[in-house]
Amino acid sequence: MSETSNIKPVHIIGAGLAGSEAAWQCANMGVPVVLHEMRPHVGTPAHSTDGAAELVCSNSFRSDDHEHNAVGLLHEEMRRMGSLIMREGDKAAVPAGGALAVDRDIFSQGVTKALTAHPLITIERGEIAGLPPEEWDSVIIATGPLTSDPLATAIAELTGEGELAFFDAIAPIIHTETIDMDIAWFQSRYDKQGPAGTGKDYINCPMDKAQYEAFITELIGAEYGLFKEWELPSGSKSLAEQEEDTPYFDGCIPIEIMAARGPETLRFGPMKPVGLTNPHAKNGGDEQPYAVVQLRQDNALGTLYNMVGFQTKMKWGEQTRVFKTIPGLENAEFARLGGLHRNTFINSPKLLDNTLRLHVAPRLRFAGQITGCEGYVESASVGLMTGRFAAAERLGAELQTPPDITAMGALLSHITGGANAETFQPMNINFGLFPALSRDEATKEYLNKAGKTKRAKLRGKDRKKAYSDRALNAQQAWLEDKKLAA
Repeated sequence: MSETSNIKPVHIIGAGLAGSEAAWQCANMGVPVVLHEMRPHVGTPAHSTDGAAELVCSNSFRSDDHEHNAVGLLHEEMRRMGSLIMREGDKAAVPAGGALAVDRDIFSQGVTKALTAHPLITIERGEIAGLPPEEWDSVIIATGPLTSDPLATAIAELTGEGELAFFDAIAPIIHTETIDMDIAWFQSRYDKQGPAGTGKDYINCPMDKAQYEAFITELIGAEYGLFKEWELPSGSKSLAEQEEDTPYFDGCIPIEIMAARGPETLRFGPMKPVGLTNPHAKNGGDEQPYAVVQLRQDNALGTLYNMVGFQTKMKWGEQTRVFKTIPGLENAEFARLGGLHRNTFINSPKLLDNTLRLHVAPRLRFAGQITGCEGYVESASVGLMTGRFAAAERLGAELQTPPDITAMGALLSHITGGANAETFQPMNINFGLFPALSRDEATKEYLNKAGKTKRAKLRGKDRKKAYSDRALNAQQAWLEDKKLAA
């Protein structure tokens, strides 16, 4: 271990999954850490203990299949980098088929014990009620979706009130390649070209009158989920009170609320067909659809498109059923389904650099869900990267970001610039965030297996495995080159 007596500590606020992982990584690089946790002095409506990395919702880390699933790939990458969260998750595993699920108590106790026993980690209990003191020149804020009000207010004042969301109404996001372009087409309204546009910036899915009316019927009749009690704003408990009091992100109103206001509301709102002509129409392309669903590019790679104006509180199974009735989306695969819940997060693509530092105050880094990643493992992975970035900076070492073709690199790229800052919403890891496979990468293994000579398109599990193989090979080369492995 390197000499640490003259190294100033990194201060980490929040001992959730991201903060715990950041502390572990930072300390293992030889940099002292002060980990601040407000529990038990200040509680939250969701937590019941003062333990580190307490799981407040599901006990599942989702799929552990690192060959065919993006979150399983993220698991494997983190294991290769000495992740505390993955180590203790593996120790606390319970039967869950192909998923990694954990005993909550054993998991949290294991993480807490490891952090407490580390000689370079000091845990201090108490709330950081506002921005940290100026003398803390390296800080990681990992306070998650339940960031305390004083700190959240301070962050909002520092970054701008509009750059911090407390509740998000989320629209679904679809893998571009699963949209049927024999039905849908690219076009902006009136072929208008914006600052970064071409006049063909939206994917349009047309509806005739019968299809539209059937869609509205399904939309209004679908099953909807409610807030968890601890997520309710202003103590509201009834659905009517929720609709009245909820501060929807960016003024967004769920699609079902608009539909309930009248059968024509959507057709004169987000589904208005004006300025669009369907090139697939039988009369040669001059026909204006009765209604249209528009999808807008959601990442720089063009692999993901979001459904414009389709924020929803529908249950996830219902979303898949109802949205697949839209012409062109019958075979759509969703990278993220819609939702509405409390989720304090910043507009990371606008506010953070590629090592998760705040542009206006570089002494502050952010990690975990507050950056706009979604999910336990994603939060921990951003904590892992942030802890290493902070430690490297403290040691005067070169800051090395993971390759963008790895799961961690793809997630980092997305939240620090790959996503559209104007429509940024929390996101789980998925293969749509990765740079596309080149033609050679995508076909080589497939053609070898199939014994084919002509070029073909890689699909299904073969395609996912190609992404995973490429990622792990790139990570291994990166780790060996930079000597960054566990």
